[in-house]
Amino acid sequence: MVFAKTEGNGSRGDRVVAAAQEEVRCLAGDRDPRHPEEASSISSGLSIVGKIIGRGALTIFGQVEGELRASIVVIAEGAQMVGDVVAEELTINGHVKGAVHANRVRLGRTGVVEGDIFHRTLAIEENARFEGMSRRNENAIDTQSFVQANHIQTQTSPIDRIGKGNGTSGSLNPVS
Repeated sequence: MVFAKTEGNGSRGDRVVAAAQEEVRCLAGDRDPRHPEEASSISSGLSIVGKIIGRGALTIFGQVEGELRASIVVIAEGAQMVGDVVAEELTINGHVKGAVHANRVRLGRTGVVEGDIFHRTLAIEENARFEGMSRRNENAIDTQSFVQANHIQTQTSPIDRIGKGNGTSGSLNPVS
């Protein structure tokens, strides 16, 4: 869960956080309560470069450059994503530059997408901006392979089972 410090009566940042939290709750509402999904967030002061892979919900308030894979993704107002996004459910209220692959995509009124969207369902609110191609696929992401890819990739590590590093001089266990 994301907590925001309250300053005065409802600052803009608090409204953005509350709206993103509500979006995640709505998207996750049809999930099986016996198997709750993890929820993570990238705060507005954080910038990440690389690959992000998760099985649960992810809300982005900051900046991400690279590849993003998660079950439920909310890109909040003011957030920026440069790279490909793969999700079961994706809500965009910020700025995305790259390809989007999701079964359900919602482009909110403050959302901007510069790139192609591959989807099963696509909703675009008034005042949203979309520059690219939209392609409807019954299975924009193959859910079974998506879950397997996330499971495999979240178990990988830069150190193999016998404790050797990756061979670079900065590895944890240098070979003598």
